[in-house]
Amino acid sequence: MEAVKELKPAIPTSEDRAIASNTLQPFTKFLKTARTRRGVAVRVVAGNTELSVPVIALELFFHVLSEMSKGNAITVLPYHAELTTQEAADLLNVSRPFLVELLDEKKIPFRKVGKHRRVRVEDLMSYKEKTDTDRRKILDALAKEAQELGIGY
Repeated sequence: MEAVKELKPAIPTSEDRAIASNTLQPFTKFLKTARTRRGVAVRVVAGNTELSVPVIALELFFHVLSEMSKGNAITVLPYHAELTTQEAADLLNVSRPFLVELLDEKKIPFRKVGKHRRVRVEDLMSYKEKTDTDRRKILDALAKEAQELGIGY
């Protein structure tokens, strides 16, 4: 596996954002109908061109539209892709030195290519899910304690 060449997010313009927002509602209805045929390709006709699109691709496209409508930048990566330490740090929104620390502490698996570390997107997402879950548990415990003390959370 090789590292992703360059993580360039698609940054929506205000026009892109408006178009995505206007498309979400009709696309939601379309997707609801398509989901009843889960796993089956849906025929899409545009002008003289007819395509078969897997429902799962339409679901991904819905998420892209949803994020674009909020003005969020989008990056699509294969789950098995390998990232450089800088790309991985950017994806987790942490500094590269902090990410390298996590790798050295074996909190995230990696492999070496020569003297360079490569991190799989799958491993990064697993780490992120675990830390998000741990963080939620701690916040829930703090909120419960605050309620018991009458602090008002």
